[in-house]
Order: sequence, then C-alpha cells, then structure tokens
Amino acid sequence: MKLSRPITTKARIEMLPLIDIIFLVLVVFIFAMLSMAVHRSLAVELPRSSTVTIDPQVRLTITVRADHRIFVNKDPVSLDELSSLIREKAQIEEDPGVALVADQNVSYRQLFEVLDRIRQSGIEQISLQAKEQLTP
Repeated sequence: MKLSRPITTKARIEMLPLIDIIFLVLVVFIFAMLSMAVHRSLAVELPRSSTVTIDPQVRLTITVRADHRIFVNKDPVSLDELSSLIREKAQIEEDPGVALVADQNVSYRQLFEVLDRIRQSGIEQISLQAKEQLTP
C-alpha cells in the first residue's frame, strides 16, 4: 500500500509585514528625534512673529520669565551674576551664541537690562526667540 506524505513547503519570511514594521519603527524614531530637539530654555509664553527662524548654532540659552526670574540653560541666576556666568560659559565654546527666550509679558526695560549684560560679557551674536505666527 502506498502512503501519501503531506506536501511540505519551506518556511519563508513574508517581506511585506516586515517592511511595514520597519517603516513604522523609522517613523517613531524620526518623531522621537524631532521631539528631542535641543531646548535649553524653560517654558515661557513667547511673542509671535511671522518671520521667525531657528538658529541651530546657538549653544547658550537665557530665559527671562514673566516673574522677572532669569535662567541660563535652566539654571537660575541673578541679574548681577549674569555677565560673569555668561563669560565663563562662553570661554568653553569656540564661537558662542546666545538665544534669548523672553516671556511676552516681560517689560521692555528688563529685556534691555538682560541684553546689556549679555553684551557686557563680550557676546555679540544674540538671537531673540519667538513663536511662529499662524497666518489665515
């Protein structure tokens, strides 16, 4: 009597689901990298501007909050200590640049006090940060 053996096929890996998974992982990594963009400032309500651009060369961030507190890269500092601290941090960098992140409710006078201290420390490359204005 002749026995029939079941036809066995070789196991194979389906490529389409594998490609879908790879693209999904790639998208997750891209969004993760975009969300991990360098933000050295604290959360403040920025003024809006239609011509805002991001300067990727800035290595030092100074944040001025609405309650008149000043932070250098998330570290609190007084206005009197600001020049010396910036000078110290600027010596570490080759071409230091400063991003000034100020709350929209900060007074014009206080903003210029901080700008004067930054210039006194010897830094001329200052970037004022703003939020992009949505146009209808």
